[in-house]
Amino acid sequence: MTIHLDVQIVSKQTGIPDVTDFEYWANAVPSSVETNACLRIVDESEAKALNNQYRHIDKATNVLSFPAEIPSEVGINFLGDIVICAPVVDHEVQQQNKASNAHWAHLLIHGILHLQGCDHENDQTADEMESLEIEILQKLNIPNPYQ
Repeated sequence: MTIHLDVQIVSKQTGIPDVTDFEYWANAVPSSVETNACLRIVDESEAKALNNQYRHIDKATNVLSFPAEIPSEVGINFLGDIVICAPVVDHEVQQQNKASNAHWAHLLIHGILHLQGCDHENDQTADEMESLEIEILQKLNIPNPYQ
């Protein structure tokens, strides 16, 4: 099924992929129902504030996911919000010598999987989540990001 993205780009960073790229990558993630999610591309100050407020970590991070908690009887199928910090992504691309779009796609897919309930809190769930990410990225002809 389709995952509809509301994409909000508020970052001043250059080199951010097009909205159509984000939509394409999002729809590579398996979904049993048609659903919606919000993707917000931010700068470091907003990412740092959110990471501090919700995770008590006082620095910007590459991706944050905020699953929606909407009762099913409301009839709205909204997964939640994903926040990606463009300057952190750019830094990681350069530092880790990764292809920019491949890294953006990986982080979006990682965020969506978190919204769907996946986590990496222990070795078993981390392995399961990484396997799903690798499988989805392979469908997009993107190499394994964990190698």
